[in-house]
Amino acid sequence: MNKTLAKIGLGGGCHWCTEAVFLSLKGVVKVEQGFIAQQEGKSSFSEAIIVTYRIHEIGLKELIEVHLYTHKSTSAHSMRNKYRSAVYAFDEVAFNLAESYLKELQSDFEQKLITKVYYFKDFKYSRQEFHNYFYSNPEKPFCNTYIKPKLRLLLQKFSKLADNGRINSYHEST
Repeated sequence: MNKTLAKIGLGGGCHWCTEAVFLSLKGVVKVEQGFIAQQEGKSSFSEAIIVTYRIHEIGLKELIEVHLYTHKSTSAHSMRNKYRSAVYAFDEVAFNLAESYLKELQSDFEQKLITKVYYFKDFKYSRQEFHNYFYSNPEKPFCNTYIKPKLRLLLQKFSKLADNGRINSYHEST
């Protein structure tokens, strides 16, 4: 990774949804969709993405804040093994910053955040036909039901971070 790019892993809900949200942000260069295992504790794989971003266009705190608002970050539902609410750090600096940001952002939520920070261990890509799922299939029922509401939230709450050129044509059809 060069000094202008960084990466972070994020897990919370379906990786199709998470991928669409982060592909819709300014400063995001690449989103890899698949399954991540963390170094400590349960090392099973969970649906997640790896976001590569330009650090001078969007910060880690902003990425984490968007992540917290676009999945059920306060809900310990029964599918948490498959959809772990997590930030996966690739180094100690990102790990410490992510923990600090989660503590700071807790005040924005009435309920306790369940999102945890882990060290990244391993990644497996999802099947190729699911990559870029929303932008390849915007009218699919799954996209209308689950992804478009997240993009509407992104446009409403994080309009300064949204890549409006990319999502406006999809948003207009919602």
